[in-house]
Amino acid sequence: MFELFTHRYRDFKAEMGVPVRITLSPPRWALPYSLDHKVTELAPSRAYFGSGRAEFELAYRAQLDRCGVEALAARFQRIAVAAGDLRLVLLCFEDLAEPGEWCHRRMFAAWWQERTGGQVRELGPLGPAYEQGVLM
Repeated sequence: MFELFTHRYRDFKAEMGVPVRITLSPPRWALPYSLDHKVTELAPSRAYFGSGRAEFELAYRAQLDRCGVEALAARFQRIAVAAGDLRLVLLCFEDLAEPGEWCHRRMFAAWWQERTGGQVRELGPLGPAYEQGVLM
């Protein structure tokens, strides 16, 4: 069974696991690792991308509900098997060490834990201590 983590593109290191893109577009700079896997269903839609946090979170959670846990779990498992590593690191751009910063990767983590009971830890300097509050 796969294990999920979140992090940002800029600070990811190959020893952390399998990098998985969860943004509409990949980074525009050269990465020191291969970004072979993506789950675009976890990328925020352009329709609400520029919205305030409350509206964004409401729309994003509705998007996740439409995808469903079972379909996402099957997708994660296929990636883990293909990559030969059960540690999947869901990546996006935001630096959560910045005061007041929030991100869809942590909204997904909270949604996943609510639906499955499975914890999705943030890697990096904030480590597992970082928990983004849920507005809903």
